[in-house]
Amino acid sequence: MQRPTGVLLDVDGTLVDSNDMHAQAWTRALGEAGVSAAFATVRRLIGKGGDKLLPEVAGIDAESDKGQAINKRRDEIFQTEYLPKLRPFPGAKELLARMSKEGLKLAVASSSERDQLKRLLQVCGADEFIEASTSSDDAENSKPDPDIVHAALKQLGQSPDRVILLGDTPYDVEASLKAGIRVVGVRCGGWSDADLKGAVQIYADPADLLARFDQSVFAGGNK
Repeated sequence: MQRPTGVLLDVDGTLVDSNDMHAQAWTRALGEAGVSAAFATVRRLIGKGGDKLLPEVAGIDAESDKGQAINKRRDEIFQTEYLPKLRPFPGAKELLARMSKEGLKLAVASSSERDQLKRLLQVCGADEFIEASTSSDDAENSKPDPDIVHAALKQLGQSPDRVILLGDTPYDVEASLKAGIRVVGVRCGGWSDADLKGAVQIYADPADLLARFDQSVFAGGNK
């Protein structure tokens, strides 16, 4: 298999252990707005943008006044109470350093909002290595639509067949496949191998991928 020249990176649940806290922030913001939403229900939708999560969880249009108020409150809760507590997954920064050392061009393809994404990248040290990043502000539709992947690919300036996306959710897999890009999955975001069906390889977390990097598709390994 031809060695890739670029990597698109998801951040939440892939490099940073943040999925549970995103779900907590959404659940709290919804509750304050008088909307009852089970944590487990919200948790399974983390990885999609708020434009899709709100209608699915509560039947609320994200662009409505109520939807925008809930999203704003969710952002306030997450950034002030949860984000300062976030930690990177083991091996996250070291994995990015290895990829960069191997000559791979790195870009971020995230459904997070731009300001929030900037802080998340600092949490895992990714800001030292990435050459481009796209957020929800750069795409009309969030994951699992491929808009964000297309935008990141364009910024990276690589052809789809030479790029691999590293992600943790079924929505990363779906968005990547729609964009014609291979995807490698990690389980640390809370999804199983069955949930990540379609990924060419699946690892426990960044540290696991780093330990087996030479056999991975990032090094031109199997598949």
